[in-house]
This record gives sequence, C-alpha cells and structure tokens, in this order.
Amino acid sequence: TGCAPATTAGGCELGSEQSGDLTLKLGSALPLTGNLAFLGPPEEAGAYLAVDEINAAGKGITIDYTPGDSGDTDNKAYDTEIPRLLSAGVEAVVGAASSGVSLQFIDRLVAECVIHFSPANTSAALTTYEDKGLYFRTAPSDVLQGEVLGNLVAEDGHQRISMIVLNDSYGTGLADFVTKAFEAAGGEVIAAPTYNTGDTNFTSQISEALAGDPDAIVLITFDEAKTIVPELTSQFPGDKLYFVDGNLTNYSEDFAPGTLEGAKGTYPGVNEANISDFVARMDAHWEGRGNAPLELYAYGPETYDAVVLLALAALEARSTEGANMAEKLQEVSGGSGNGTKCTSFAECADIINGGGTADYDGPSGAVTFNEFGDPTDGNILIQQFDGNNVPATIRG
Repeated sequence: TGCAPATTAGGCELGSEQSGDLTLKLGSALPLTGNLAFLGPPEEAGAYLAVDEINAAGKGITIDYTPGDSGDTDNKAYDTEIPRLLSAGVEAVVGAASSGVSLQFIDRLVAECVIHFSPANTSAALTTYEDKGLYFRTAPSDVLQGEVLGNLVAEDGHQRISMIVLNDSYGTGLADFVTKAFEAAGGEVIAAPTYNTGDTNFTSQISEALAGDPDAIVLITFDEAKTIVPELTSQFPGDKLYFVDGNLTNYSEDFAPGTLEGAKGTYPGVNEANISDFVARMDAHWEGRGNAPLELYAYGPETYDAVVLLALAALEARSTEGANMAEKLQEVSGGSGNGTKCTSFAECADIINGGGTADYDGPSGAVTFNEFGDPTDGNILIQQFDGNNVPATIRG
C-alpha cells in the first residue's frame, strides 16, 4: 500500500533526498527601494558575497540566485516581486529588512512551503507567527534592543521622554519594549505619537512630542528621519535625540554639520572592528561588481550568514526543498545536536560531506536558532553621532 510522504510539524511535505550535486534556487526581497533603501546595499553585498563564495567552493551545492526588491508598505514592490520569485521556483527567500513588509508576504511563501529567512526583521510578532516552521532570522528580536535602548536613555539621566513612532509591527513593538525598560528604570514616557508609511508631514507628531517638555526624544522611524530631524532640531537639541536600527545611518549629506552631534542610537549587530577582515572582503567584492563603496555595513553580515546557513542546511538535508532545509537549519546553526564549530561555508561543508554535524558561527555571531527560528542571543551596538552627523560605535 506504500507509505504517506513525511511532513513537517507545520504540514509541509518533506521531499526525498536528492542524488548528486545540489542546486538551490534562492531569491531575495531586500529593500532596493522604499523607506529602508539605505540598508539595501550592505544586505545585497552580503548576499552576493555568500552566493559567489559558495559557488566557488565546489562543495556539492550551487546557488541559482534571483535577486528582488521588497520595497515598503507604501510602494508595495513585494506585490509583484514575490510572485516573480515564486514563478522562478525559489525554495527560499532572503528578506525583507522591514518586519512590517515581511508580514505582508510571509503567508504567500509559507503557503508554497518556501523558507522565509530575514537578515534584519526584529519584530517580536514574528517569533510565534504561524509559519509552518519555515521562518528564520539572523537578527535578534526587539525585546533585546528595546531593553538596551530604554536603559541607555535612563542611564543618560533622562526622566521624561517622548517618542515618534512608525505605526507598524516593528515601530509599535519596539516602542513598547523601550517603554517597559525605561519605566522599569523609573522614567516616564509622556507622549508617543505615531505616523504611517508614506506620510510626508510630521508637524503634528513633532508638536505632540514636544508639548510636555521632554528631556529626550526617541525616533523609532525609518528613512522618514530625514524629514523629521530638521524640523525637530529647530525646536529641540539634537544631542538629546535617540535613534534605532531603522534610522541609524550616515546623515553627513542630509543635515548641517553638528545637527546630530552627541545623539545616540542602537542597532542589533556586531562591532565592525571585530570583523574588519570580513567587512573589507564584503566591500571589495561589492565594488568588484561595479558598485560604489559601502557607506554602512548594517545587516550585511546577517545577510551573508542567512545564505550560508541555507546552503549548509541543504547539504545536511541532501535536499533543496524548503521543508527539508527548514528541518536542518536549527542543527547547522548549533541550536540542536552536538555539532563541530566551524566558521566558513567551506569548512562546515567539509564536515557535513564527511558525515559529521556542523555548527556554523559566522561574521554576525553564533546565530544558534531556537525552536522558533530566532537566534538565542544577540548583540546590540550603541553608537553616537559625530560633528559630521556620522554614527560610530561607542559600546557593544
């Protein structure tokens, strides 16, 4: 009578092991346009570097890569890009950067038993999302960033703060975690007006944030900070502003010198000084593809690690089908099993091809997935802006 095909806990059917060399059809939905487009270059750079290194390694797997644009919830580029990627037969999609954007297309990927793997989503809403075990991320949830930022603002001596908050799962979620940490430290959040993606006028939010005479203001925004900051700093000291990963970037060409000098911010990531060799390799590879030098490296290491982990999971599963790879991602990250530590795709692939178990640690850190596809730990950098409105790491 035969046996029914095995399925994952979420209901996706497991495929048979594949013989011979593997070809992984991989897509990406990274912010080439929209309010996180400044994160597009480092994330693309990480993806291309990983793909090219994996393909050059000759370890039994080749990646057939189809890049795509996630856009944002205003331009909705994902509405055309996700169907295009699925039509191309991808078994995994790396992206989006924005949690709110990922939540717009995760159901479409899961319905096709395609892995959804983000290098930068931080919303806690994605931890327990009904994803058939197919959602993973290399960035820690905002529970951690919110705690660090709330405590930082309190440590700096502020007692009454306002926030201006993007009204999506990322913005409101992070605002909640900042509030809890700040209030636990004895502070008070006196106002937290929100705005929607696509808004261009923020006068009412700025007025509400300033009305109670706060000690500091936290901007939980994306690229809209470029519009908010000039109007806000005409009425409030720039060094009393706090930024987050969605807007912590180089503003040297956007604001007058000194506008943000002394302002601080947080983002999940690894101290670039500790991975200088990787950063130099990623930048050189990116420029070698004809691109301008990278201005920042945020989430580049996390994107690189996402691609490497997918390739290792495929090797371990002897299959490039989404459900099969998903069953092995926790193992190759070191979240289950008792694997041998390895720090490059080639080194880990040799372990797997030799019959062993690999535990990959990459430039973004140890990764180590839990049962929800979240990394079990993470690092939050604290950065401060200089007189040219450029942030640099001061802690982390």
